[in-house]
Order: sequence, then structure tokens, then C-alpha cells
Amino acid sequence: MPHRPAPPTLPNPGARARARAARLLAAGAGSAVLGALLLGTAAPALAAAPERPAPRAAAVRAEAPATVTVTGSGSATATPDVAILSVGVEVTKPTAKEAMAAQNTAAKALLAVLREQGVEDRDIRTDSLSLNPVYTQTTGGESKVSGYQASQTFSAKVRDIDRAGQVIGAVNGSTGDAGRVNGVVFDVADPKDLRAKAREAAYRDAYEKASQHARLSGHRLGRLVSLSEGDSLRPGQGTLPSLPADEQNVPLAPGEIEEQVTVSAVYELL
Repeated sequence: MPHRPAPPTLPNPGARARARAARLLAAGAGSAVLGALLLGTAAPALAAAPERPAPRAAAVRAEAPATVTVTGSGSATATPDVAILSVGVEVTKPTAKEAMAAQNTAAKALLAVLREQGVEDRDIRTDSLSLNPVYTQTTGGESKVSGYQASQTFSAKVRDIDRAGQVIGAVNGSTGDAGRVNGVVFDVADPKDLRAKAREAAYRDAYEKASQHARLSGHRLGRLVSLSEGDSLRPGQGTLPSLPADEQNVPLAPGEIEEQVTVSAVYELL
């Protein structure tokens, strides 16, 4: 019996679908493994990357320059052209009413003689007025009011300085035992120019000190940062001793007036 060739095998659609699914699964598994490997490699690198520090404010702003603070003092002198007198009256009487009445009489006499000597009303000012009891100690140790003391003090500006001694003598002669001469101050009528010279000297002193500090520290002196001025100073008033009632002219020595100014300055050092 003759041999017949086997019939051709027809493709199986189900087998073909299963094979395709197997290939897709294999490809997906490979991709997952590769992704895991890549992720594992990148994670340490990300963890090891240092954080960039935020820029510091000091790096953005320029550093503040060094500074030096100095104090300068200066003075200027001038010949005085006015005399300011401190004069007054003081009386003691048994009663307050009598004390005030006596004080009023003496004060009127003092003011009258000031005007006679050419002192204008605008240059006369009451500085103080007081009425106080006077106490005495009794034999039993108790304090007892024995009278009252009334007083008034005036300041008088004498613009003709050469007549200041004559004015003092006239005041003392017109008020008798009630008169008081407390002191005299010599001054300049307009101290603006004198103060300006003292201020200029104080500024120069401060600048020279700052320049020296800059040289000693190896720097150059920069711009002036701040400048302040302190109170100006004047010499205190002179006091006069008690004068006899017949003294008509008191010798005085005006000398010179000194104005003192202090300043505080801050400079940059370059």
C-alpha cells in the first residue's frame, strides 16, 4: 500500500496568543528589573548630594567699616563788654509786716539808684523774693520765733563796663545796712562769634585726634559719620566782700571771658 504524506499542520490560534503573552510578560519583567536597578543606583547619589547653603546676609551686604570715636575740646577768649551784678536787700524786723515794709523801702531805693546810674529797666530783673521767720533758742532749749527776715535779689546788667564799680558803690551807699552785693559776672553782649571760634577749635582737635588714631592703626581716615556738640562752659561768677556804706567806687578787674566747647565725632577708618 503506498505511503501518503501527512497533511500540513494548521496554525493554532490559541497557542499563538499564549506565546505572544509570554513574550510580553518577559519583556515587562526585564523592564521592571532594569528600573529597579536604575532607581537603586540613583538613590544613593541623590542622598549623597549635599544641600546648597542659602546665601548669608553678610555675603550680600558689604561689611561695615571700622570706625573711631573721639572727643574734641576747644576754647576762645574775648574781652568782656558787659558786667552783670547780683545785688539785693535784706532786713529783719519783729513782725512779718514790718519786715516786708522795710524790704520794700530798701528795694525801691536800690532800683532808683540803678536807674540813676544809667541801668535800663530791661536790664534789671528780680531773681528771688523771700520772707522767713527767724528763730532763737530759749533757755529751756525750745525754738521761738523772734522776728522775720525779708529779702529780694536783683540782677542788673551794666552795659558800660567801665562804670560797673561805680554802680556797685552807689547801690551799697543807697541801701545802707540792708544792701547786699552778692557777686559780679563779666560777659560779652553777643557770645555768638566767641562760641563759633571755640567750636572751630573743638572740631580741629577732634579731627587731629581721629587722624592720629588712623595712622597708629594703619588705616586712612574716612568720612565723618556723626558729630555732636556738648554744652558750652563759662567761668563762674566772682564774689565781692561786704563793702562799707561810704564806698563810692569799687575797683574791678574784668580780665578775659573764655568760652569752652566740646564735640564728639565718629569717623570711618579705611
